[in-house]
This record gives sequence, C-alpha cells and structure tokens, in this order.
Amino acid sequence: MKQITLNIPENMYSFFNELIQKLGLEKVKEVSEGSEVDVLAGIEAGLKEVKDIEEGKIKGRALHDFLNEL
Repeated sequence: MKQITLNIPENMYSFFNELIQKLGLEKVKEVSEGSEVDVLAGIEAGLKEVKDIEEGKIKGRALHDFLNEL
C-alpha cells in the first residue's frame, strides 16, 4: 500500500473526505496545521543546518552568543 499526504483547503475538506469514503480508500489520519508534520520539518531543517556547519558550508555561532539571545 502507498501513502499520499495532501493539503486540502478548508472549504473543500468535507467534499474530499466524502470522496475518500465513496472510493473505499483508507483514511490514515488527519493532520492539522502546526502539528507533528511541522515539528518534523523543523527538526529536519535543524539537522541539515548542523550538517552544513560541520561541513563548513555555513558558519555557526558561538554558544555564548546564542545564550545571550535568550
């Protein structure tokens, strides 16, 4: 089985949900904005930034400077 993630406009959600049911497709789970998808994307971006810093592609900041921003 394959899985697709779609962003559905609010005004089309009920129609799309009904279509899924009529086609006999399995609805895995609903994900709303600001949920785990956004968190995972943020973590992925952070890990890429760390990798880029380690490879010297971008310059990191000193811990002291970072803590002073807080």
